[in-house]
Amino acid sequence: MTEQRVQTSEALRVGLVLALAGGYLDAYTYLCRGGVFANAETGNMVLLGVKLAAGDWGGAVKYLPPIFAFFLGVLAAEAIRRRGKAAPTARVHWRQWVLALEIGVLAAAAFAPLGGAWDMAVNWAVSFVCALQVESFRRVHGKAYATTMCTGNLRSGTELLYQYFQTRDRGILRSSLRYYQVIVAFIAGAAVSAVLAGPLGQWSVLAACVLLAVVLVSLSRAEVTSRE
Repeated sequence: MTEQRVQTSEALRVGLVLALAGGYLDAYTYLCRGGVFANAETGNMVLLGVKLAAGDWGGAVKYLPPIFAFFLGVLAAEAIRRRGKAAPTARVHWRQWVLALEIGVLAAAAFAPLGGAWDMAVNWAVSFVCALQVESFRRVHGKAYATTMCTGNLRSGTELLYQYFQTRDRGILRSSLRYYQVIVAFIAGAAVSAVLAGPLGQWSVLAACVLLAVVLVSLSRAEVTSRE
């Protein structure tokens, strides 16, 4: 058994909690905010193209703001990262600033009433938050992954599983299983969101704030030690 030291931001437990939050938010916008998946922008880009092909310019325009919000989220994450890298001795890590921003945006979104333009605004906010998260937390134990969408995780996990069957390398198997654990966490987050959406409505988004706060606290440690 070997010992591997990884940054807290790359620890599996952090990845699982972030995936819980990612699945939770995707279900929240779908169930509470107009049937929209705000975590990834592929669907919005597809619908944008469909509307443009149909000559429905007004219909096409509504898909631009969430795409732009995601764009802004990536820029914001990179700006925070760059500033944090310029001050390596700062007491607060740049990823903690990202999480604090995510929590603040989502907490504000909880006060938006359900329906109409408010739903649209919240979906934009969630797109922004998910861009912050996916840009700032990219790896688990050195492997690229995502916490707000799972197609890439499914591909990577399955690819590694195939490699394991070819090599019988248990390290490869562990890496593969981490991807599937992240996927299960994402699904679990969506399930919890479905349970809370009914009784809590617009306020159910605050549960995602709690999950992100858990990660924020955990990042107060510089690194964790895991056993392989």
